[in-house]
Amino acid sequence: MKHSDSLKTPLRCRFLFAAFLFPLLLIAGSALVVQAQDADEVVRTDVSLVQLNVGVVDQRGRAVTSLSRNDFTVYEDGVKQPILHFEPTDAPFSLVLLLDMSGSTVTFRQQLKQAAWRFLDALAPEDRVAVIQFNAKVKNLTGFSTDRKKTAYAIQIADGAGETHLYDALKQALGELDKEGKRRKAIVVLTDGLDTQLRNSDRASGAKAQTNEEAIAAIDAKGSSALNTILSAADRQGVTIYPLALPSGDATRLPLPDPVITGIYTAARVRLQALADRTGGRLNEIQRLDQMARLYAEVAADLRSLYTVAYQPSGGRARDGKWHEIQIEVAQPQLIARTRPGYFAR
Repeated sequence: MKHSDSLKTPLRCRFLFAAFLFPLLLIAGSALVVQAQDADEVVRTDVSLVQLNVGVVDQRGRAVTSLSRNDFTVYEDGVKQPILHFEPTDAPFSLVLLLDMSGSTVTFRQQLKQAAWRFLDALAPEDRVAVIQFNAKVKNLTGFSTDRKKTAYAIQIADGAGETHLYDALKQALGELDKEGKRRKAIVVLTDGLDTQLRNSDRASGAKAQTNEEAIAAIDAKGSSALNTILSAADRQGVTIYPLALPSGDATRLPLPDPVITGIYTAARVRLQALADRTGGRLNEIQRLDQMARLYAEVAADLRSLYTVAYQPSGGRARDGKWHEIQIEVAQPQLIARTRPGYFAR
């Protein structure tokens, strides 16, 4: 081999290597650009997208499930908003079934579980369900699944006693739902609402009250940081919460009421109502334990009649901490639309 040929060989190899590497670098660079663009889109959407689950009924209260995107108009703070995403009533949900396994539910566990199984039977096949139980501890019994046998078994093994850490359980449920991406989301929680930690703070707030009215006024139920943390997280994800309130949490049923106990029970029920109202759900008050199965089935039917409408507030939305009112209208004036009333931009 000539000396010039020996020099050309490494040069040729370096040229071929460079020719091979350059397209890879271009592809890698393009991928990085795409990832960056996608990341920016996700960030912008996650920060400002407002998702609403909307129920529509006629003048007789019957659900209307045949509407389309063009039938809805959304206003935020009185300003019309462009609808960016719409899902009909048959789109699947991701649901967390929260079961109160504190001491107050020990005497009717089998009724509770049978009612929850009936709820599963009323869901659509594509709905994904997770089961979480709570007492002093919060425990995931099964992750999201469309396997109803798996979910039914999770309900079957639910057990426990002791304290009621409701708001810890709601926080965990919202954390699990956050992993479900852009699906429609809801929490169905059976409880008396008497969270142990809030009960203790409410007792301290109402300790000096001499009358029921004084005790109720002394306890700032809606000012609870635990409650408002849950509401803010539900706002961001567009999660609808359906509390099923057990009769054991009803202040009017107390056998030996005193002002402080009445104030505590009243505050617990006010918070359950706030969870439903602020998220567009509905508080179902159980008057008798034999009503549980029917009410669970009604919640399932209500979920099946919800549309999902999402929009980005015009001009973007800073996390200003302010309340922003939402109104939704339907093209047919005789129909009534129901959704959450607004949100705090946090």
